[in-house]
Amino acid sequence: MTPSSINPTDRNPGVLLIDDSEFVHRLLKARLKSESIRLVSAFDGNEGVGLAKKELPSLILLDLDMPVMDGFETLRALMDEPTTRNIPVIILSGQDTTQDKVTAFDLGAVDFVSKPFELTELRARLRSSLRISSLMRMLEQRAQIDGLTGLYNRAYFNNRWEEEHSRALRHGNGLSLVMLDIDHFKSVNDNYGHPAGDAVIAGVADILQGHIRKSDIACRYGGEEFVLILPETDPEKAKGLCERIREDIEGMSWPMHPDRNITISMGIAGATGAPTQQVEPWIAIADSNLYRAKEAGRNQIVCSETPGSLNQAG
Repeated sequence: MTPSSINPTDRNPGVLLIDDSEFVHRLLKARLKSESIRLVSAFDGNEGVGLAKKELPSLILLDLDMPVMDGFETLRALMDEPTTRNIPVIILSGQDTTQDKVTAFDLGAVDFVSKPFELTELRARLRSSLRISSLMRMLEQRAQIDGLTGLYNRAYFNNRWEEEHSRALRHGNGLSLVMLDIDHFKSVNDNYGHPAGDAVIAGVADILQGHIRKSDIACRYGGEEFVLILPETDPEKAKGLCERIREDIEGMSWPMHPDRNITISMGIAGATGAPTQQVEPWIAIADSNLYRAKEAGRNQIVCSETPGSLNQAG
């Protein structure tokens, strides 16, 4: 069975049903079709955990009584995984014992519904959990967004960089990290005022967003510094992208200071295949390359393969 895709940003949130009963899947598919959700099926705990990790649904309906990997084991696995531990889980159970309820809530479930369902009640509980999930995601997202640029902030970068590094390590894919800095930014603030400086930061962010792919991640690292995470991208491809970004920024006209061009310096550290460099040293190499670009006269790119020398590529 090929699982349907769940996208947590869709207007119709994905609800993942993990239950070994074909009848329950057919019943809920029929009775919940009027709800603004997309119901996706998994028929055992292992399949459900894998699908939850891959697709990140907005809500999980989880049966307790399943063979091989029961609902409690599945719930523990979901709570142990950083990417799924915040997804609300409603337990479905043919047993209505106090001990099962206590165990489920202790493990992190948000609700417990006994079989056979009262479908009106289940709909109400589902809607309530989805509302809470939506609000929590909204708050979480706002905490990760930089207010001036609309890019992700440094806290988000720290978490996402580790995730992308681990993913590249698992799958043997290339990965590049780009650190970039606006040249002589202080003089923009000093000569034209902080509103002009803010406009430059926001403008650079817009250009970055216009060049990167959906799979790439652009973050404001702090002040006038930015960082790009480029999955499945070797250093040479990263350098080509960065050169296009650099040229666009250099050629841009700024309404608050049309006589003053803005340039950026960029440092790239990348791996062609599976990375062998650790997370923190990789950041240090990209930052060192950025520093070397500044020292060499700014408005340029220094790129290197990691691990290895910090010599400029090309």
